[in-house]
Amino acid sequence: MLVYQDLLTGDELLSDSFPYKEIENGILWEVEGKWVVTGAVVDIVDTFRLQEQPPFDKKQFVAYIKKYIKLLTPKLDAEQQEQFKKNIEGATKFLLSKLSDLQFFVGESMNDDSTLVFAYYKDGATDPTFLYFGHGLKEVKC
Repeated sequence: MLVYQDLLTGDELLSDSFPYKEIENGILWEVEGKWVVTGAVVDIVDTFRLQEQPPFDKKQFVAYIKKYIKLLTPKLDAEQQEQFKKNIEGATKFLLSKLSDLQFFVGESMNDDSTLVFAYYKDGATDPTFLYFGHGLKEVKC
């Protein structure tokens, strides 16, 4: 089994039991969540003990992205840095276009400098779709 940890905090945010699809030139990973029958929680939120955060306005979100780029870039190798810098603007615009529909989550540690996980409902879906910054995740074999 593979677990994906937040590169900045070490919090577990995802595993390979939740398949993902790369979007926005590989910057974002899209994962389908499911409501869990045993309670009113979403499987990904429950499994990885994600903590919901208050919504961001556009100014707060842009400030977060700038800070995140500054924190994450030094942790990436040269090739990853180049891809990240080249494509983060498009991914940011994609997220900004959905800002009012997004829910924001962080990992269990609730660290201020952690990678955000985003959730929204696609086109009237009953289960949420989660978005992760792929470059902000570290693959760990369990």
